[in-house]
Parts: sequence; C-alpha cells; structure tokens
Amino acid sequence: MRILHTGDWHLGRTLLGADLLDHQAAFLDHLVDVVRARSVDLVVVAGDVYDRAIPPVEAVRMLSGALERLAEHATVVITPGNHDSAARLGFGAGVMASRVRILAEPAGIATPVLVDDPSGAVAVYGIPYLHPDLTRWALAAVPDEPLARSHQAVVGAATDRIRADLATRPGTRSVVVAHAFVGGAEPSDSEQDIRVGGVDMVARSTFDGFDYVALGHLHGPQRVGDGDRVRYAGSPLAFSFGERHQAKSVTLVDLAADGSVAVELLPTPVPRRLVDVRAPIADIESGAFADHADAWVRVAVTDTVHPERMYQRVKDHLPHALAITHEPAAAAARPAARAVTATSDPVEVAADFVTFATGAAPDDDDRAVLTEAYESAARALQTEGDR
Repeated sequence: MRILHTGDWHLGRTLLGADLLDHQAAFLDHLVDVVRARSVDLVVVAGDVYDRAIPPVEAVRMLSGALERLAEHATVVITPGNHDSAARLGFGAGVMASRVRILAEPAGIATPVLVDDPSGAVAVYGIPYLHPDLTRWALAAVPDEPLARSHQAVVGAATDRIRADLATRPGTRSVVVAHAFVGGAEPSDSEQDIRVGGVDMVARSTFDGFDYVALGHLHGPQRVGDGDRVRYAGSPLAFSFGERHQAKSVTLVDLAADGSVAVELLPTPVPRRLVDVRAPIADIESGAFADHADAWVRVAVTDTVHPERMYQRVKDHLPHALAITHEPAAAAARPAARAVTATSDPVEVAADFVTFATGAAPDDDDRAVLTEAYESAARALQTEGDR
C-alpha cells in the first residue's frame, strides 16, 4: 500500500503578518498532483489542519476543495491537532463519504478505518490530540478512576486500546496517525506549547507494535528512533524564521505485505526563501543583498546611530522584509533582554517578569504556581475551542 503522510498544514496562519493562504493553496494543489502522479492509496493528515479553533472562512473553503479532490484518488484519514477544534473539524464525520474519514472522537480511538490492497487489509487508527484534563476520565480503564494528569497517561491508554483491537485482527497491518510530542524528536520554535504537569512528551515506546506511526505536531520532518517506522512528516511550509533551514516535504511510505516500510521524502513548493540579514544600512543600499530581493527577510540594521527613514530604505531594497529592527553592533557586548514572541515559553516569560519585579528568580514553589496558572489558562482556551 502506498501512503502519503502529511500534517501541520495550519491553514489560515500568517508569517509575521504575511498572508500564507495563497501559498497554502499552492501546496494543496501540489499535494493533489503528487497523490495522482504517484498512485497513492491512502493519505493521512496528522493534525493541525487549521491554525486555530475557529478558522477563517477562506481556510474552510480551501480544505473542503482539497479533500474533495484528494478523495477522487485516495482514501483520506484526518485526525485533529492541538490547534484544531476537534468538534468543528469533525463536524459531519459520520455522514462523509467513505473516502474521507475524520477520526476526531477519543471514544472511537480503537475503531480503525480498514483500507484494502492486494495483500489484505490495513487498519488505520487515529489518535487526535488528547489534552489530559479533557480525556483522562474518558480513557480510564476503570470508571471513576481517572488516568494520571499527563500526556503519557492518555496517549498510553489510547495505544493500549488500539493494540487490544489489533490483537483481534491477526495478520492485519497497522497504521497509527497521532498528534503528539514524542520523546527523541527535535522541536522547532513555532509549535504551540502543550505541557501539562510540566511535561509535554510521550515515550517512543508508547507506539511499539504498529507497522507505521504517522505523527504530527513537530514541524521538522524527521524519524523518531532507529528506522522509519515512527516519523513526523513536518509542516509543508516554514512558519517561523527558526524553520528557515528545514527542507520541507511530505512523506511517501510504501507499506509492504510483511509490514515493513520504505520511505521517500518529496519536497514541497517553497513560496519564498526565508533569510536573515544583519548589516549596516549602507551595505543594504549598496546592493550587497540583492540576491535576497525576492525572499522573506528578517533584517537587523547594525549602524551605531538609528538611520533616518530606516524602514523605508530597507524596503526599497528588500521589498519582502517582514521584520526590520535596529540593533547596533556595539550593543552586542551588553546583555540583551529576552524578546517575547508568539513562540516564547509562557512559563519562562512569567519567570522573567517575577525576576524583574522582585529582584530574585522564582524558586521551585513559585514555578509550580506559574505553571499551574498557565496550564489553567491554556485549558480554558482549549475548552472554549471545543465548544
């Protein structure tokens, strides 16, 4: 069976204010072309289809059209990620065509989508993003005895249920599509923090016993552990300058009759390169960086004195510059305050504020309070998104 593994589309996302919808549409066109040209049997989308729980209308229309075209050539299986609202993404899943399956309900984790090929059936199981506070009761083996408050506990309970079902299907090959942070993988700087109880990772051994594990959440394409059995497809586009060196791709998996896998990474279209420029304004105006005129650029102007009309002068030569700052070279010797961005660790930001306000770094008890406060706020947002 030929499987195309993708995920983390984040439809509706922007990059430092730049609209990515046209580039995401180009990726989806490319994806349909690949599925058709490479005779793909099964497409698995491992979560974070949208960038937020209530996506823009254009993103919803884009997804609808893409699924309709993909379903003409392959079976499509989707699981929600932590950015998606499982209830909204899963709307209508029960009445969708058999070629598009959205596996959004924790209660249905052990019920696979069965896809046949000449060698027999392949059982495809979906594990949506499981927030421990929202699923530790539903996935508990014993009523009124909730699972531990951790990602390891709820994902482990999910995979135990899947293994139990798979044991009733001797000789059936298995694919698990999951959205989680698995230990041993390398994160980027643009994934949303998902810690609960101070821990965000799940052990790789949690996924033992399956022929292929198609993971979503981390944006860099990579395998987890030895071999290609457990992999992240990564995001199809770079969503931060921290991802500028990643070679974005989708993962083509050939699942053999004996359950072994062969993997090929297929590069995705690059709408614009991401480049860092750090130089005096005179160098920028000299044309030294003319090769970057078509790129998205993050610019640090290093003149000792703030140049007049700095922003416009940079844009005249680097029209797609997304961030322009003045960072005098002489200031490098002085300790700089940590910049707070959308990808900053919220607990560390709060800890920095405590240090600033009190003159002393927070101790372990203080950090526990900060962590609980952050997780409570994140839980409230997740609950609101699922309504």
